[in-house]
Amino acid sequence: MVNTIIASVVLFGLLIFAHELGHFIAARRAGIHVIEFAIGFGPKLLAGERNGTRYSLRAFPLGGFCRMLGEEPDEIVEDGSFQSKPILSRIGVIAAGPLMNFILAILLFFLIFFFITGVPLTGSTVIGLVTPEGPADRAGLQQGDALVSINGVKVEDWSGVVTQINAHPAQEISIVFERSGELRQLTVPTIKDEQTGRGLIGIAPQQKKFSFFSSLYFGFTNTIGFIKLIFVSLWQMLTGQIPADVAGPVGIVMVVNQVVKSGIENFFSLAAIISINLGIINLLPIPALDGSRLVFLTLEGIRGKPVDPQKEGFIHFVGFTILILLMILIAYQDITRLNLL
Repeated sequence: MVNTIIASVVLFGLLIFAHELGHFIAARRAGIHVIEFAIGFGPKLLAGERNGTRYSLRAFPLGGFCRMLGEEPDEIVEDGSFQSKPILSRIGVIAAGPLMNFILAILLFFLIFFFITGVPLTGSTVIGLVTPEGPADRAGLQQGDALVSINGVKVEDWSGVVTQINAHPAQEISIVFERSGELRQLTVPTIKDEQTGRGLIGIAPQQKKFSFFSSLYFGFTNTIGFIKLIFVSLWQMLTGQIPADVAGPVGIVMVVNQVVKSGIENFFSLAAIISINLGIINLLPIPALDGSRLVFLTLEGIRGKPVDPQKEGFIHFVGFTILILLMILIAYQDITRLNLL
């Protein structure tokens, strides 16, 4: 349980730090004075001041903030304040938080590919992994075998291997391969993936660690892939195609408890996926979140003048209240679903 608590604190702290750091860096670059940069809420555990900015680490790691001069709509506009800067600068400062969450996800996936799993060598047909008790394993294929042809079609890279295997679901395929300088042939029955309908035999390409640019590329493409997947899932939930299944902090801690036991790779993957979710949710036009502030700034740019500060403040207050109530409801659902009561 101690490991779960530590891992959860690290996870929430990392996600919040990245998000608020995005606001902080963008604010500094825009010439906005940052009054305080804090990780967590509640009593201060550590605190200090540098260049006019107070820094603090607080007791409860479920939040954080980057407080800028003149950030609230009803504050007095003065030199170095948020309200004194051009619209595009302010939009950049607000959008930098979610953007940093996406950058964090890219970095975490990069670390996985660079240090832990390696990147797939897609230019080769050499088998790097054979799933135990899978069709390929039962047929006799081994790690290190170089595939030459499938069903008479020559394969020159892993994309060709995947194409030929996927095209024959629930069928027997003839595979010619090279082992120890000798050509051999086997017949392998494929299985059908129920979700995609594609043929599979349980093999994977070789992996190469410490490949900087390839790891960065796969980190980027993985992040883009999850962004698309999350948007599709949100749309399916809104249209009733799939049930709404949302986890709050309690649910995430329970997931962390399982992931911590399975290794650092899965922990990094979980952190990256949650970071992507946090970035997307903050970009949605939900009152009190970054997305709603971007909406108000966009309206200000279109109208040529800001929305009435009292009206904007009221909308943010109502939205914040609803968010707190929603978090309590989700936490209660997590607790009852996990039989913690």
